[in-house]
Amino acid sequence: MQARQYLTAIALAASFFAGPTAMVAQDPDTKPDNTKVNKRDRDKTEPTADQQKENKTDRALAKNIRRAIMEDKSLSTYAHNVKIIAQNGTVTLKGPVHSDEEKRAIEAKAAEIAGAGNVRNEISVKGDQEADREKKQ
Repeated sequence: MQARQYLTAIALAASFFAGPTAMVAQDPDTKPDNTKVNKRDRDKTEPTADQQKENKTDRALAKNIRRAIMEDKSLSTYAHNVKIIAQNGTVTLKGPVHSDEEKRAIEAKAAEIAGAGNVRNEISVKGDQEADREKKQ
């Protein structure tokens, strides 16, 4: 009887770990393509995360914006992971989010902290089915 319980436990554990993976599987015919973003970020005039200034003011600015974004639990994981690049008091926001509402919410939080004229919003909206999956979980 113990062997049967052991096998049942293993089967349940395997299905637990395999379940989320199966839900996120991508269509094998769809290839990820972020060529445009990569080209944009190679431009010397485009701020990138490695150009983040190390002065106290810019670090604090980026930190406070990140904290405000992370505290908003209504935002998706994508939104929580946008890039925040502070350079001399100007903040650039980059990365994908699921909706225009998330894009506006992040920009509003950044503007509240950095000042409306100090935010450059380069966030892109994916508008994909993954957002629907996140909401259902």
